Amino acid sequence: MKRRLMVAVLIGAAMLGGCTKRATPGNVSELTPGGGDPYGNDEQDPALKRLQADLAASAGSDRVFFAFDAHMLSAEARATLTRQAQWLRQHPQVAFSVEGHADERGTREYNLALGERRARAAADFLILQGIAPSRITTLTYGKERPEVLGSDEASHAQNRRAVSVVILYNDR
Repeated sequence: MKRRLMVAVLIGAAMLGGCTKRATPGNVSELTPGGGDPYGNDEQDPALKRLQADLAASAGSDRVFFAFDAHMLSAEARATLTRQAQWLRQHPQVAFSVEGHADERGTREYNLALGERRARAAADFLILQGIAPSRITTLTYGKERPEVLGSDEASHAQNRRAVSVVILYNDR
């Protein structure tokens, strides 16, 4: 009996010891204080904040929106991404991520996949506009980070988005 208990304890300890928290799309916000930018750019780098604001102002927005359950870019989204690409060509020292988001409807897994498709659609369009793929990373948050809280269509429409986020500025 003692031997079985000891074996069970050792197995349990080994299993728990192997468990680590990884930065996956579902828990990346848990790894940053306040659930902010996973790259640590929230409060730490005013230059990145200025660049982000400049991107949004120059392109008209740093985000594009999608129809329900879709990842196809609308004409308006393509126009916004074209302006973002122009800004990015003028700032070759900037690396950025494209974050895909979904509204609250659907399962967590489905929305993570939908967010990834949205981020990828925006990133692929930027690549077609001449932005080097090495400058772009994609991330999905699914429904984990809503822009607007609410269960109405107006809230859902704001949450179905892909956001271009400046993550690195190399001034060399």
